[in-house]
Amino acid sequence: MTRQADFKLRVRARMAETGESYAIARRRLLGGQPAAEEVRMAAALHISNGDGTDLAGTGLARRIVFWRDVLHEGPVPALGREELRRVRAAFLVGVHAADRGEVLRMFLERDAAVEANRGGEYVLWFEADLYDQLQIVEILAWLAELEVPAGAVTLICIGEHPGIAHFGGLGELRAEQLRELPATKACARLSGAALDLATRAWAAFRAPTPEGLPAIAAVRSGELRFLGEAFDRLCREYPSTRDGLSLAERRVLAAVAAQEGRAGDVFVRAAAREVRPYLGDTSCFAMMARLAGAAYPLLELRPAGVPVEGATLVRLTAVGARVLAGEEDHVRLNGVDRWIGGVHLSGRDLRWRWDEGREVLVT
Repeated sequence: MTRQADFKLRVRARMAETGESYAIARRRLLGGQPAAEEVRMAAALHISNGDGTDLAGTGLARRIVFWRDVLHEGPVPALGREELRRVRAAFLVGVHAADRGEVLRMFLERDAAVEANRGGEYVLWFEADLYDQLQIVEILAWLAELEVPAGAVTLICIGEHPGIAHFGGLGELRAEQLRELPATKACARLSGAALDLATRAWAAFRAPTPEGLPAIAAVRSGELRFLGEAFDRLCREYPSTRDGLSLAERRVLAAVAAQEGRAGDVFVRAAAREVRPYLGDTSCFAMMARLAGAAYPLLELRPAGVPVEGATLVRLTAVGARVLAGEEDHVRLNGVDRWIGGVHLSGRDLRWRWDEGREVLVT
């Protein structure tokens, strides 16, 4: 351990002297010849959830694709890739004010890079939260469809990191910390069973009815370690039998009830209740707008009639207080028009609900 610590100090001293990245400085001190594993990883296509992760700085990744799609929001029906790209682009444009042409171009370039590499290897860098787990199963299901051998796919996936109390994602790690992950238990070459599980999970998520979700939520996989937990969280977004609220909606209302104030502060308090990162602030603000714009508003926003921002003032209405207390049902009052994967929840009389008492999805 002492020799390892001394070597890291030498690497950092060289970085300070030469301006080299950690990976390059380390390689130079080791004699300049990359290890066989480094050569293999450098030849692979690396895929991650966003460009906030410094994969390039590790020296391990020459070709990088970022998977930018918040799949647990909006429709993800069981369509072919071309049609699904159009559906997702339309949703992102409508909700996140993105440019349709730019989104479609991003999807096309992403998919083209994955397909062009089908004879090579893939390294996936992801996290434990639902956002990332859905991206993982989409990618793995597609690689299985492309007949990529399971052994050509390496998954690096973590839900925590030493020294970080509330780990939020790979973007929090320095390049040298990322570089160490392939040598840990977080890294594994996948088996055919893992690709089969991902394919089943992707199909269950995109199905027009949610009966397949509980089976995936119950899975405990040594390779896809966080998949069951993520699908359990997904199930809890179905309206509750208690109050018609999804778990995220209830946490927002509870955060407002605890302390009325700015939307940005409400988001922080609601997000702190999640075991894993769930909603971003933009998505949370959109949820507040929906709750305030309902026929029987659960929230009051000031100023009204303008997009919700961090400084927007948020107050719980009397109806919101009754719903939060379980005295009224949000869906029966206001109806719902929401997609969860391939399921379109619509109207006031829903077939599917989440039963909090039994912790099961019921019909």
